[in-house]
Amino acid sequence: MDKGGYRGRSPVFHGREIDLSGSATPLVSVVMPLHNAADRVEVGVRSVQGQSLADWELLVVDDASTDDSVVRVEALAAGDARVRVLRLERNGGPAVARNAGIREARGRYIAFLDSDDAWAPEKLARQVALMEQGAVFSFTAMERFDEKGNRLAVAGVPERIGYEELLKTNYIGCSTAMYDAQVFGKVEMPLIDRRQDYGLWLRLLKRVKCAHGLNEPLVRYTVRAGSVSSNKLTTAGYTWRVYRELEGLSRVRSAYCLAHQTGRAAVRNQLPRVARRLGWLHPVGG
Repeated sequence: MDKGGYRGRSPVFHGREIDLSGSATPLVSVVMPLHNAADRVEVGVRSVQGQSLADWELLVVDDASTDDSVVRVEALAAGDARVRVLRLERNGGPAVARNAGIREARGRYIAFLDSDDAWAPEKLARQVALMEQGAVFSFTAMERFDEKGNRLAVAGVPERIGYEELLKTNYIGCSTAMYDAQVFGKVEMPLIDRRQDYGLWLRLLKRVKCAHGLNEPLVRYTVRAGSVSSNKLTTAGYTWRVYRELEGLSRVRSAYCLAHQTGRAAVRNQLPRVARRLGWLHPVGG
C-alpha cells in the first residue's frame, strides 16, 4: 500500500534524497499529541505525509488513549518510518505529551500539529524557507472550521511580533508554530492545564527580539464545541494564569494585558476597518 505517495521512489528536497527508513537526521520534527482522536487523527497525519517538503519526522505521542487512535496511526505509518509513535503509560495532558515529543525530536526545526488539525501541502516548505532566511521562531495564518467542516474565518497574522505585543494578543496558533532548536535548544512547554503553547511562545520571545509571521493560511484549525478555545470566559481565566503564574506580572499589568486581549478581539469582530487601521487585524493578502 502506498502510504505517503512515495512508493517506488524517494522524495528529494534541496537536491537531497530523503530516506523513508527514518535513518537520516530530519530537517523538521513535527510533534503531535494524541488522546482518543481516532475519528480525526488520520487527516492530520496524512497532511504531514503529503507535504511537498519530505525531510521530516512525525512524533505522535499517545497520551494513554483508550480508543483505537494508535492503531490508525500505525496503519498510516506502515512503510514510512518517518512517523514514530511514542506511548505514555498514563494520561498527562497536552503539555506532557508535547514535551515528550520535543525530547525525542531529532530535527533542527521543531513544529507542532494538533491531532484534529491539518496542514496545506506547502506548509513546511513555505515555513522552512522563511526560517532559512533568518527567522528562528515563526508562525502562519490559519483557516478556522467547525466540526462539520464549515469554514468560519481566516485568521491572518502580522509580519512579526515581540514579547510585549504577544502579551496583548496571541496571534500564534499551536499548529502553525515552528522554532529553531539549534538556536534555542529543546525548549519545552510549561506544565499547566491549558494555554501551555502560549506560555512557550512567551518563553521563546524572552530570548529573541521577535517571531516572524507568514500571512498565508497554511493550517486548517478545527474549533470544537465545548473546547477551551471556544469558551472566551474560560480562555480569559487561563490567560490570567499565564500572566500571573508563568510571567510573574503584577495584577495591574495582568489586567491591562487581558483588557487588550479581550478589547482587541471585540474590535476585530465588530469594527474590522478600525482594527485594521490600528494594526490589530491582518487580512490575508491585505
